[in-house]
Amino acid sequence: MAMRPVFEVSLDKKLFVQKNIEFQWYSGFALSQKRKCIQSLHQNYLASYPNKNILEISSKSENELGVKLSAFNLMMNFGGKTFSVETAYQGGKIFEYGGPYTDLLDKPSIAAKKDTRLKNSGKITGLSFFGKNFPLNPVTFFYNWLYINALNQNEDLREEILNYDAFTDIVFNPQKSLNCQAAAAAIYVSLKKQNLLHSALESPQTFLKIVYSK
Repeated sequence: MAMRPVFEVSLDKKLFVQKNIEFQWYSGFALSQKRKCIQSLHQNYLASYPNKNILEISSKSENELGVKLSAFNLMMNFGGKTFSVETAYQGGKIFEYGGPYTDLLDKPSIAAKKDTRLKNSGKITGLSFFGKNFPLNPVTFFYNWLYINALNQNEDLREEILNYDAFTDIVFNPQKSLNCQAAAAAIYVSLKKQNLLHSALESPQTFLKIVYSK
């Protein structure tokens, strides 16, 4: 058995609620095994919350929308460039001995994430995006800001995601990672349905105030 979070949209200042669900884990790296895990997680969640409409957001998703919403696939335009959320996040890291490695914006998502400089440049000391500096805390601020801006740029995806009110990412393990695309998706839906999205995206400062001031 395993435990993974489900991020429910919350139409209040919390924006989302995390529900930790126990489910059957199927080991192995094959796509079929990951999808069995997703099915088990969703089935166990829906057994307790049958009225929810849940979506897996990752490259492992059986739903095409979920695959498109993966940070590896979700694209954004900025500064005359087009790149994925993942490459923007990796390319925005500033380290003790280098960075930000903005050339990562020109690489595919997987190549950007596996770039050896990200592991060989010391501790992360800051975050940057086209001249805008972001604090390291709250720890999810930069990632969520990138993801929600990117989603808002994709008209078809931003409309379709509103049909869902709970999200998972089978790859995300809260024991090992902090940022989660499923959580970012829940925040987006909540902001949109509460008519807060426009204000939140006016600037990083307004995003910080609206999303993180509970």
